Amino acid sequence: MNLVIVESPTKAKTIGKFLGSKYKVESSFGHIRDLPKSKLGIDIEHDFEPQYVIPTKNRKHVNELKKLVSKTDNVILATDEDREGEAIAWHLATALNLDPQKTERIVFHEITEDAIAEALKHPRVIDMNLVASQQARRVLDRLVGYKLSPFLWKKVMSHLSAGRVQSVAVRLIVEREQEIRGFKSEAYYTIEALFDGEPDFRASLAKIDGKPVPTPGVESKSEAEEIVSDLKDSTFQVVKIEEKTVKRSPLPPFTTSTLQQESSKRMHLSAKQTMMLAQSLYENGYITYMRTDSVNLSKDSVAAAAEWLASNLGAEYATDCPRFFKTKSKMAQEAHEAVRPTNPLLSPDKIKVEGREQKLYELIWRRFIASQMPAAIFNQGRIDIEAESEGNPDYLLVSSGNVLKFDGFLKIWPSQFTEKELPAVKKNKKLTLQKAEASEHFTEPPARYNEASLIKTLEEAGIGRPSTYAPIISVIQERNYVTKNQDRRFEPTEIGELVNAVLTEHFPQIVDIEFTAKMEDELDDVAEGKTKWQQVVKNFYEPFSKTLEEKYESVEKQKPAETTEEICEKCGKPMVVKYGRFGKFLACSGYPECKTTKKIPGSDTVKTKEGLDIKCPECKEGMVVRRRTKKGRFFYGCSRYPECKFASWTKPKAE
Repeated sequence: MNLVIVESPTKAKTIGKFLGSKYKVESSFGHIRDLPKSKLGIDIEHDFEPQYVIPTKNRKHVNELKKLVSKTDNVILATDEDREGEAIAWHLATALNLDPQKTERIVFHEITEDAIAEALKHPRVIDMNLVASQQARRVLDRLVGYKLSPFLWKKVMSHLSAGRVQSVAVRLIVEREQEIRGFKSEAYYTIEALFDGEPDFRASLAKIDGKPVPTPGVESKSEAEEIVSDLKDSTFQVVKIEEKTVKRSPLPPFTTSTLQQESSKRMHLSAKQTMMLAQSLYENGYITYMRTDSVNLSKDSVAAAAEWLASNLGAEYATDCPRFFKTKSKMAQEAHEAVRPTNPLLSPDKIKVEGREQKLYELIWRRFIASQMPAAIFNQGRIDIEAESEGNPDYLLVSSGNVLKFDGFLKIWPSQFTEKELPAVKKNKKLTLQKAEASEHFTEPPARYNEASLIKTLEEAGIGRPSTYAPIISVIQERNYVTKNQDRRFEPTEIGELVNAVLTEHFPQIVDIEFTAKMEDELDDVAEGKTKWQQVVKNFYEPFSKTLEEKYESVEKQKPAETTEEICEKCGKPMVVKYGRFGKFLACSGYPECKTTKKIPGSDTVKTKEGLDIKCPECKEGMVVRRRTKKGRFFYGCSRYPECKFASWTKPKAE
């Protein structure tokens, strides 16, 4: 009897369908060992040796697995193919008293019968370089969290925590908010002319006396008005016509990052939600492994895509030869694949899932199928128009057109574009002006990050890896360092800005983008066997520890309590403003003898995210505010809680 151990019950059930009676498939239910919660769990004096424990909740299951191991002829570890999966395999081997260098380890990119059978033909041993890389990340994160958090408790306030990679994400959001606050909007003007034609068409001012109009437009209103006046007195002639065919190629199939970005844009899913749904699709055998930064595709998969296209859309929508993509990430292994359907012939309406899971599958399926389709073809045109009038500058206006000739991949992967048909005109043709006008616009500040743009920025900066984007975004929200506004964009909280200010000033390396990206490169070196993980940790910890020791002595307590005119209702002492995990609140200055606290009038409360400027529909006195439950779900309630207990899952309307 062969015992196959995977992480999840769903994965075990799917694999079990493909294996015969000679195999028994069991689940480890994720990690079975971890660092202890109650202490650091790292022996700093002895090469940063981790002190792993089996959590109480896992002990019964580990004992059950040990009994199964004792009754089996062979154990096969079939955890996921990334570093986290390799670490789980090693922890299983260690906890079950198996020799990591003799125990069979199999990996596969998709949970299909063929993939499992092929993996069983080529078992290997546990890759200790991958284990070391994951262990280094775990140790580094534990050292930062357990060493830096107490500093924040002492110098800022209690219940704060610091994370190595998460702090960089918070810094990005805080700095973007500071850009927005410091931004000064300025007016600019764009100038357009409407000409007679079949059809009538518009042209935009492009050059003045041969010089391009400054970006984003003409700066002064008086200059814009003068140009419009000049155009009304001008004669117009076509001086140049350009016509060309432009091809627009499909995007590569999804990686973890691009899947999270696109599901955020198109489905309004968080990165965490995306990964949970993708995990289920993977474990049920519908998609390939969802943690990857490779865009590689197997020959079988592109052949299947070509078959589906020829059968369902016709030969014109199938390419003459398969399209393959080059992976940009230097760590992506070409043996790994992009996120794609395991069976491209299985269209979204044929799978046995519903709701958001089916919609995510459809997104993955369409992106993959589109990647194997011909380019979309557009006819692009441009008409250059010269305006001349005696004594005035020479003006050049341009009208551009764009017409879809062949939709190609856009048939499966719809994308926004604007079609504009130009009239049939000839060079040197005189044009009749209908009107000329200047439109006023205002420069806008940079947009706040949403999940898609934050993940893209982290990836481009080399921060994190496929398995870390979702946890990073979840953690910074759970810690209440950032929150999402009604436009689903991130804004820093007061606490987030305060913690970022402290870390930026006193621990710049912790929040330095280049330094954090360099750490990721060093972890990659460990995974490739180029560097020992202990050396990476040592190089980080020694200067960090020295700085921390110095800062405990030199940094003063941040944000002293602010006195107010409010009087404590219980003891009569003045109330002071304090900072809690969820923002400002009033507390009695007689603490700890008197522990009275209350909300600051007109401000958000504990677990409140933002006011909506809507009167409470129940008591008519308080204001409706958005709050968050302990599990992170948002709801709407009255600012006078607990006096008024109005609560609603849906957003109330002002009327």
